[in-house]
Amino acid sequence: MAGNRTDACADGRPRPWRRRRGKGEERRPGPPGPYTMLPWLLMGMGAFSNLFQGEAPNPWLGGIGLFAFNSLYVSVVFRGFDRKKRESPVSYWLLAAMTAVTLALAIGYGGSWLLFFPLLSLACGSILRERQLAFGVLGLAAVATLVAVWRGHGSSDPWTIGYGTFISGAVTAAILTLAETVMELRATRQELARTAVEKERLRFSRDLHDLLGHTLSVIVVKSEAARRLAPRDMDAALTQVADIESVGRQALTEIREAVTGYREGSLATELDRARSALTAAGIEPVLRRSGPPLAPQTEALLGWVVREAVTNVVRHSHATTCSFVLDGTAERVRLTVTDDGSGPDPDAPVTPGIGGTGLTGLTERLAASGGSLRAGPGPGGGFVVTAELPADGPGLADEDTGTPQDHRPARMPGS
Repeated sequence: MAGNRTDACADGRPRPWRRRRGKGEERRPGPPGPYTMLPWLLMGMGAFSNLFQGEAPNPWLGGIGLFAFNSLYVSVVFRGFDRKKRESPVSYWLLAAMTAVTLALAIGYGGSWLLFFPLLSLACGSILRERQLAFGVLGLAAVATLVAVWRGHGSSDPWTIGYGTFISGAVTAAILTLAETVMELRATRQELARTAVEKERLRFSRDLHDLLGHTLSVIVVKSEAARRLAPRDMDAALTQVADIESVGRQALTEIREAVTGYREGSLATELDRARSALTAAGIEPVLRRSGPPLAPQTEALLGWVVREAVTNVVRHSHATTCSFVLDGTAERVRLTVTDDGSGPDPDAPVTPGIGGTGLTGLTERLAASGGSLRAGPGPGGGFVVTAELPADGPGLADEDTGTPQDHRPARMPGS
């Protein structure tokens, strides 16, 4: 139905503007076209009058010159509205031929034939740009003034012809340049809108993957733990069920925040959730942290890394220990997540590098913020994920106390 039409094509690009204009709706102004330049040929009506009334000598020669000028004018103007044709050498040759015909007619007949100089200037304004336009229009105005003086007209006519010649070309070029700029701005605006839609789709897909992948993994692990504990320790099983309810409610909140684009991650929160998920899966979490405090944006990105890394450890690693090492300086911060697992298939060789949708999305996230992500098997076995980012935050803790933070291995909170 017509009421359900959208402003975008199936691939997300803006649909060409072809909607019908309703009653009372203001029509969108369009750029000038070559036909808007044709009515100015009426300035040559005086020359036609001279030919038809027999006031011009050699009327056949004048008629041929008049036909040649009009033909060249139409050709040059139409080429001026096509950028490729306008910049072609053919356009300059046509303009040169038109200049020669104009000079011949103006010098040979004078009078109303001098009005072909402003018409020639209009054609120059449609073809020439920048320095070429400045030199061309100024030179043409000077020549028109000299020819008018040489033909012996009144004191005001030569300057009027010169001024009209200059202003015709300058105004024409200004209007056409402005129209081209407006069209380029419209095209740029459409491209920016299309890019914004693509970025938002990519952000939404990454957030959903990171949010749902991690949350569902935690729910599955805690459900398995509750099933194992139920026969022998109902209280512990109920604790796991309560955690499942809490994780589910938190997931609903995070999905709403992801939809609106206002979700801000917290590294401390993600580390606490990681501890809970790893402990429920029977994996011992260990944290080593040093360096200055981090900026909120850096913490949010590292929180995504922790979430994705823990999801993969719980799903695939078969590990018994997972360590988180966070260190850095005032310029750079590094987070390394290492497990001692064997992976989903111990017999299959593991290829180093970034793999999987989640890690690929994280790699793009960190790269957009000037960071990097590496993932692959560790030298002593297991799997290692290393993220590096600009710290973008002063070392307040170290500067205030004057002592380095504790670098000793520490259990994660609550473990």
